[in-house]
Amino acid sequence: MSAPRYETVSFLSDYGHADEFVGVVHSVIRSIAPHVTVIDLVHDLAPFDVRGASLALSRTVQYVAPGIVLAVVDPGVGTSRRAIAAEVGDGGEGVLIGPDNGLLGPAALMCGGVTRAVELTNPAYQLVPPGPTFAGRDVFAPAAAHLARGVAITELGPEIDTHTLVPSLIPLTRAEGDALVGEVLWVDRYGNCQLNVDPGEAAPLGDVVGVRIGDEPRRSARRVHTFGELRTGQVGLLVDSYGLLAVVMPQASAAEALGLEPGTTVRLEPLG
Repeated sequence: MSAPRYETVSFLSDYGHADEFVGVVHSVIRSIAPHVTVIDLVHDLAPFDVRGASLALSRTVQYVAPGIVLAVVDPGVGTSRRAIAAEVGDGGEGVLIGPDNGLLGPAALMCGGVTRAVELTNPAYQLVPPGPTFAGRDVFAPAAAHLARGVAITELGPEIDTHTLVPSLIPLTRAEGDALVGEVLWVDRYGNCQLNVDPGEAAPLGDVVGVRIGDEPRRSARRVHTFGELRTGQVGLLVDSYGLLAVVMPQASAAEALGLEPGTTVRLEPLG
């Protein structure tokens, strides 16, 4: 059976737009696979923030076009960390390409898990690097382009045990008595703070919930469906567009008002 030919590469990185890195990766892909459309997901992620990038990738992967996902947030570039290509959903869901540092794990889970993975070691499908620090250009982009042209994934390097891949970095909630302890996963540009809390987990706490952040006094937050149900200055808990509970305020930044940022512990408590 011939290898699939992919039409789309969805690209995420922490390269930003001040330098030429994103454009160079685009050009490398184009030079090898001119038929491919490259879709830029985001490139202004915090530099070196593997966890934040993995969460961004997991939020978006269920909506990307079928094909290849190229993700590069790689503080270990040039070290012994592996460069990998991972088929998800038996290849029918596509291929994730990037460093094996936990970046790809949550997205792979969203796609049904990794069914086959290879380490990208075959120099025939890489550029000759002037130095070891731009794997996005020299290793990952050529791998994505060659896969898109129909090269079999096993041509890119040896298969590796999927159980040895660096695991997901998504934190879990924990119960403390009647309270639920979670943390902020993501703050969007509006200051809405997504928590690692499934709405069902918080349902027993009621429609008005105590929110405690560090040593600050407890605040009350209303469970709402829309921002419009809240009064100015009121804190709400809302199911966001990705299905997780978020701390929000109407037309204001909950992050600024409450001192929240990714990684902040948030304790949700029953009132009364």
